Amino acid sequence: MAKITIMGTGGFGVALAVMSHRFGHTVTLWGKFPEEINQIRSWGEHKKLLPGVAVHSGIHLTSDLEEGRGADVVILAVPSFAIRETARAAQSILGENTVVASVAKGLESGSQKRLSQVIEEEISDHSIVILSGPSHAEEIARGVPTTIVAASKCRESAEYIQDTLSNKTLRIYVSDDVIGVELGGALKNIIAVCAGICDGLQLGDNAKAALMTRGIAEIARLGTTMGADAETFSGLAGIGDLIVTCTSMHSRNHRTGILIGQGLTPDEAIERVGMTVEGCIATKSAYELAREKHVSMPIVEQLYDVLYRNKDIKQAISDLMGRPKRHENEKIWLQGGNEPA
Repeated sequence: MAKITIMGTGGFGVALAVMSHRFGHTVTLWGKFPEEINQIRSWGEHKKLLPGVAVHSGIHLTSDLEEGRGADVVILAVPSFAIRETARAAQSILGENTVVASVAKGLESGSQKRLSQVIEEEISDHSIVILSGPSHAEEIARGVPTTIVAASKCRESAEYIQDTLSNKTLRIYVSDDVIGVELGGALKNIIAVCAGICDGLQLGDNAKAALMTRGIAEIARLGTTMGADAETFSGLAGIGDLIVTCTSMHSRNHRTGILIGQGLTPDEAIERVGMTVEGCIATKSAYELAREKHVSMPIVEQLYDVLYRNKDIKQAISDLMGRPKRHENEKIWLQGGNEPA
């Protein structure tokens, strides 16, 4: 059994702590805000994010990061906007052989860097493992069977995380395609917002299925341009994560999209959801990356216009449906010198 420090008291951090303790690991759960730690300790659960999920008294809760020192594994479980600050703080408690993992999904605003790149800038002497795939915190915490991917440049570190965290309810595959796994996890949130808009507008199953299918095509197009393996996007970190995020009310991205589809402004929808909506943040980064890399991403472009340029949703849908005709086999267009759609 391992000694695990989890940084972040959001739903995923608490879920990982509950699961890891359930299967015999020694767990320290660190949170930045003492009042939140005290509430979880007092109530024995995270009432806002995981009501009804018991946080066992054997899980050490603390807002003093020094108490997380000496861990075999440190897991960063914070939103994308907090990943640099958290990685910088984590540096001070890492031992020589500590393996660093991250469950954050997104891109750094402004720089458009993948989160592993951000972490590596702050923790340069440890290999980083990215955990991604279809994995709602609500289900992990309750022991629902879940399968994810551990991606790293270092095979030994990825396999260590696989061996350490795998259990009767969590199956982990390993991958060396860090770029693909990270981009799949970050960009599917954009498509999930769009899927929610479809549901909010009551567009039906056909439109949503088309959106998801063409959405993964856009994600793969940008990903392979950036060096990812195309096969990754047909796996757990690609289509797997896309399906679960586009179809579940556990997804705050999906819920935000529903509210926008029902007539709320993006700001009103985000406020109603009340938590970080990674898909809205990632839309701006993906839009800028696509322009920089000269990659066609029409769904991303239309959502960007809706979120940041006040474009009417129905006009955005009309513009998507009215785009020039294309062949679905994108290689034909690539060979012909035209951009795929």
